[in-house]
Amino acid sequence: MSKPTLERQQARLSALYEVSSQLGKSLDLDEVLNQVMDAIIQLTGAERGFLMLYDEDTGQLVTRAARNVDQKTIDGDAMNISRTVVERAVASGDGVLTSNAQEDARFSGQQSVVGYQLRSIMCAPLQARGFTLGAVYVDNRLMAGVFEMADLDLLMTFANQASVAIENARLFTQTDAALARRVEELSIFQRIDQQLNKSLELNRVLSLALNWAIALINADGGSIGLFERPEEAPPYLRLMVFRGADEVDEMRNVPVDHPIVQQVLAGSHSVLSHDVTESESIDGTPANVQLAVPIQQGGQISGLITLETQHAREINREDIAFVERLADRAAVAINNAQLYEQINAANQAKSEFVSLVAHELRVPMTSIKGYADLIISGVAGPLNDQQSQFLEVIRRNLQRMSTLISDLSDINRIESGRMVFDDKTFDIRETVADVTGSLHEQIEARGQTLTIDIAEEVPDVHADPTRIAQVLTNLVSNAHKYTPDNGRIIVRVTSDGHVAIVSVEDTGIGISEENQKKLFTQFFRAEDHAVRQQQGWGLGLSIVRNMVEAQGGQIEFESEVDKGSTFTFTVPLAKQE
Repeated sequence: MSKPTLERQQARLSALYEVSSQLGKSLDLDEVLNQVMDAIIQLTGAERGFLMLYDEDTGQLVTRAARNVDQKTIDGDAMNISRTVVERAVASGDGVLTSNAQEDARFSGQQSVVGYQLRSIMCAPLQARGFTLGAVYVDNRLMAGVFEMADLDLLMTFANQASVAIENARLFTQTDAALARRVEELSIFQRIDQQLNKSLELNRVLSLALNWAIALINADGGSIGLFERPEEAPPYLRLMVFRGADEVDEMRNVPVDHPIVQQVLAGSHSVLSHDVTESESIDGTPANVQLAVPIQQGGQISGLITLETQHAREINREDIAFVERLADRAAVAINNAQLYEQINAANQAKSEFVSLVAHELRVPMTSIKGYADLIISGVAGPLNDQQSQFLEVIRRNLQRMSTLISDLSDINRIESGRMVFDDKTFDIRETVADVTGSLHEQIEARGQTLTIDIAEEVPDVHADPTRIAQVLTNLVSNAHKYTPDNGRIIVRVTSDGHVAIVSVEDTGIGISEENQKKLFTQFFRAEDHAVRQQQGWGLGLSIVRNMVEAQGGQIEFESEVDKGSTFTFTVPLAKQE
């Protein structure tokens, strides 16, 4: 090998090393493609260079980079190359070299070679991991004999290295795009979850789910329905919300033997149909494409989202997967809404039952009380001691039943939202005086001491004075019942500038830590003997808490066994002018 040839080869290898070392420093695909093309032109001394990659969707070779010797992008009419040379290179997997395409028997008859007057051409396939990614093409249109076999060998060597860099950049770009789509999807589903879970109204949840599904895949319309499974009739799909040109307000029932519904139920998966007629459509709307996606809860199909497009756009796998994930989220919200409806229905039934029972009991109780009072007054003749005792037992138990019915009615009105509060501005000190005055005789009868401690300046409060009196009566009565004889009860009233603070403290039997957790539960009564000795239904404190909170206040307590309890509640102050 002559010295000039050796020096030339060393220079080429040095240049190859230099440009190869720059590959892989970027993962931006467009930047990598331009780097590769500029490096190839530099290595081969070509006038122009083109890099083509296979399009994943069409399978066609698409020019992704076109550069000239000045490292500028070629576009428009200047992008004229010999497709025959490129096709030969990618088909054979070997490089192609022609010193003068005008005289080369392989290409001289090609229209592109003649028309564009192409002469020196080289082309090498881009191959990585056993796959052909595309090809690189360089030429010199004016001069023949520009390239030699050594140039082709150099091009092939560099093309192999460049293929890896291109594939890495393309994979990164695809991964980055997929990640961006996933982040966008998560962001969308976050908004969907917020909207779906904000409402517990079933029709509102269904409408939101359908609206999102239509928007996500750009459908023209659709419907959403739930399966009904009556005990004595065949199951069917009840379409509850519609969207589209023929939108209707009425519900539509679709039998489960409908061909599409059958497919969904049989396979538990989405069904995509084309050229759907009115009879084949789920909601009776002819469509170019129809997608039926099941809504599944606990492994059972509970409903169906149906979407239709009237245009030529296809619903792809990504669209289907998107709607399926939406259906999973909708299933949770639908289940919550259905449970809420069931709870409301149960509460409504309970409310109606309590109202009916209270009304039906009051009528005979009024009659019994009236006749008992007449007999006690002597209208029916004189009574002996035993008869008087029996009538007093009847009267006391009638009072107990009256209190129970009143408590049940209060709870019923509070829970159903029918409790009416006659809010007004009043002096809470007067309420304390009225309540303690009415209970003073009972408290003194057991030798208990009642102390009233009211701060010098307590502003007027704004609430229902009758209900606040009911709350205070309940708390003082409890303190009286559960405080031993000769014990002490203190009623305090203070203010913090925003609320009046009322507390009832006693030196009674106290409440254990275990019972404190259940204290405000309806019908709860402790198993202590001292508690069971006193009459009660376990409703008073539940009513107290509901009434206090319904009027904008709060209630809390502190208690220790054998040392007593303190119950404290707040009442909003009246706004000062």
